[in-house]
Amino acid sequence: MKHSAKKRILVVEDEGHIAEGLELNLSLQGYDVKIALDGVSGLQKWKEWQPDLIVLDIMLPGIDGLSVLQNIRLEDDRIPILILSAKSDTEDKIKGLSCGVDDYITKPFDLDEFLLRVERLVTRASWAREEGYLSKALLSSQPRTYAFGENRIDFETSTAYCKCGEIRLTDQEVKLLRLFIARRGKPLARNEILQIGWGYTGEMTTRTVDNFIVRFRKYFEDNPKKPVFFKSIRSRGYLFDHN
Repeated sequence: MKHSAKKRILVVEDEGHIAEGLELNLSLQGYDVKIALDGVSGLQKWKEWQPDLIVLDIMLPGIDGLSVLQNIRLEDDRIPILILSAKSDTEDKIKGLSCGVDDYITKPFDLDEFLLRVERLVTRASWAREEGYLSKALLSSQPRTYAFGENRIDFETSTAYCKCGEIRLTDQEVKLLRLFIARRGKPLARNEILQIGWGYTGEMTTRTVDNFIVRFRKYFEDNPKKPVFFKSIRSRGYLFDHN
């Protein structure tokens, strides 16, 4: 198979011999390949290198693959992601699909099948980007705006309209708001927020999460001391919900 321009593939896999084998075989197919051996470096290389496809293991040291997947989907729901995992239960596959994965292959796997699936995902993504196969609006499943109570968030301009007036949101505030909206009505533990929202590296503490919640309550709650949207769950973390 030949490519007019090399497509970039990031392999996030902690088993060195598997990662190197994938790198070799994908390179022989004409792809430009980089390896990350854990979730933290996987997220760093994704941001720095901007690959065309990610091959992602679930069982990773530091941050697990599903947290990596959810972190990426908070910013980019277009890049194709293929999970390559030893977890073969239907429940694991459903969880991966619900988090936004495009394809799922279990280990051990057939190399030819893997390469064909990679080619299909890369080709489909190229059609969408280069030939206008789908409009930007159809490609994105993330909401452009979101309203709750008297508040409205415009994700296109990173602006919140609330009792404080018009507020320009930081990139991290936008990401965390997307996370809470995606998990509306479900408790999120502080460590879970750190892993998914920040790509937790160990340098941050749960206090970091608490500080952002204080800020959100100041923006969006009529009475920050008696929150109705961003609620504390004792011994668990936080929950975002509204009627």
